Amino acid sequence: MAERHSVEQGKPVVLVVMGVSGTGKSTVAGLLAGRLGWAIAEGDDLHPAANVAKMASGQPLDDEDRWPWLDKIAAWINDRVQSGRPGVITCSALKRRYRDKLRGPGVTFVHLAGPRELIGARMSARMDHYMPVSLLDSQFAALEPIEPDENAVVLELGSQTPQQEADEIIRRLGLGEEDRGSASASGDTGGVPVDQASQRSGSAESGGAATERR
Repeated sequence: MAERHSVEQGKPVVLVVMGVSGTGKSTVAGLLAGRLGWAIAEGDDLHPAANVAKMASGQPLDDEDRWPWLDKIAAWINDRVQSGRPGVITCSALKRRYRDKLRGPGVTFVHLAGPRELIGARMSARMDHYMPVSLLDSQFAALEPIEPDENAVVLELGSQTPQQEADEIIRRLGLGEEDRGSASASGDTGGVPVDQASQRSGSAESGGAATERR
């Protein structure tokens, strides 16, 4: 039976792995979900086709494009928190008002932050994502840093491997063996097929996804 988390326990129920494109959100989220045994959802998969097409053509999204997408992410988060089923979801969550839409008791943001040069190089190295490098500047322009009153940890990217980044996040959040769930065993992968969720965390563990950072 999957481990249940309640807000009253004082530990995260949902981790929102955030940051601009290219920071490694999918890779790190997969590692976190795999190590904790939590469900995982990829925020990019919740974008409507029109949003994907707009970004693929090199046009940045505006608030009108993002609100319906954020509604879907908020619904996923609320479902996990209300049921006490822990999970990890990726979302750029660039602006404070976007995070205000997603935040609540039991929700912790994990901001993967780094300089434009580093993240641009990572984006150029990946080959399987619709977001072009040309949109990175617009993402940095939209990014509003985490403020002191937000429930979040900020991880500065640098020389660490994705595995080390995940280890540090787990340590800083005070999560341990007692917080492990059993999402894969119970079939609870947060809307992602079991084999796909396992592949995300497994490939990152082996280093195969180290350069495919979203």
